[in-house]
Amino acid sequence: MTKKRVDANQAEIMAKYRELGFSVFSCAPMGKGFPDLVVGIYGVTDLVEVKDGPKKYLTKAQREFFAEWKGSARVVRDTIDVEEHLKELQNEFF
Repeated sequence: MTKKRVDANQAEIMAKYRELGFSVFSCAPMGKGFPDLVVGIYGVTDLVEVKDGPKKYLTKAQREFFAEWKGSARVVRDTIDVEEHLKELQNEFF
């Protein structure tokens, strides 16, 4: 098994999710296209792929995963994206 590289901003993204009240679990070591994080709040579980910067693109394996996944998955690039994620869920549930 090869070691998967973790994006430089992943710790910051995880900290922001936790600060906002989400549960957070890192799945980054899984690789093979599976998103980096599983986050949950309000009874909702979402998969999150962390990308460091606007020019980082999904790998082929990640694109295939996102295309086939029937649940909720998103790409997050910074803490503003994390705040937007929370706002979207709040708008949906409240």
